[in-house]
Amino acid sequence: MATLKHLVHGAGLGLRRSFIDEVLANPPQLIDFYEVAPENWMTIGGRAGKQFRALTERFAFVCHGLSLSIGSTDELDEVFVHDLKRFIQKHGIKFYSEHLSYCSQQGHLYDLMPIPFTAEAVSHTAARIRRVQDILEQRIAIENVSYYAAPGQEMSELEFFQAVLTEADCDVLLDINNIYVNSINHGYDAQSFLQAIPTDRIAYAHIAGHFVQADDFLIDTHGAPVVDPVWNLLDQAYQRHGVFPTLLERDFNIPALPELLHEVETIAATQQAQQQQQVA
Repeated sequence: MATLKHLVHGAGLGLRRSFIDEVLANPPQLIDFYEVAPENWMTIGGRAGKQFRALTERFAFVCHGLSLSIGSTDELDEVFVHDLKRFIQKHGIKFYSEHLSYCSQQGHLYDLMPIPFTAEAVSHTAARIRRVQDILEQRIAIENVSYYAAPGQEMSELEFFQAVLTEADCDVLLDINNIYVNSINHGYDAQSFLQAIPTDRIAYAHIAGHFVQADDFLIDTHGAPVVDPVWNLLDQAYQRHGVFPTLLERDFNIPALPELLHEVETIAATQQAQQQQQVA
């Protein structure tokens, strides 16, 4: 098993404004790092901007982008990437990740759309990732996304993901819930997908909840607690790849902070149990 080198460690939480006052007043010892969408903070000033700066001066942060639209045929927004670089440097952000998807087509689409699983799309997307890495002067991580259709499919989701990683020479933001959701919706084996991820490219992971529309149709919402099959898949990921940093995502129906911390505690406990087993 490859030796993992990570820029953050432990268990993390996506920072939301609904509980930023609580975090500032009484920082949870359990949280090792926080994640934000840079688009939501890059231009924020005033009280919220000062609060954010106070946190980035004290704690480790990563950024998870929403609008880069890495698979789009629109021109890459290099102005945004340069602004992002300044934001990362100003706040000492440890890492930047984005979705393997697109969200613009001659204007923003306000959703994450599936990139066609084709050889042409691999080359196009990988070239854009390399350009972003050149501008930022650092590697980025690309997230395996949930999808509900695969237009023009020439290869499997896994083959497409692996090909982009290889050609772009980038890292992985491993979304455990998305593997589970896609495995149900598209009828593949989640463990086989997980086993095939290159260990030495995993920068960190997401874990989240989803909505059950039907037994064979799940919707990735980040609006509910994590379910047992997803927790089990995270444990299997640690067994296969070693323990890597893992962050809880909750984007709406956000409960009180103690409820979120309970799930972060489950991440930490799962990590600790696996580390003890791997040392034994």
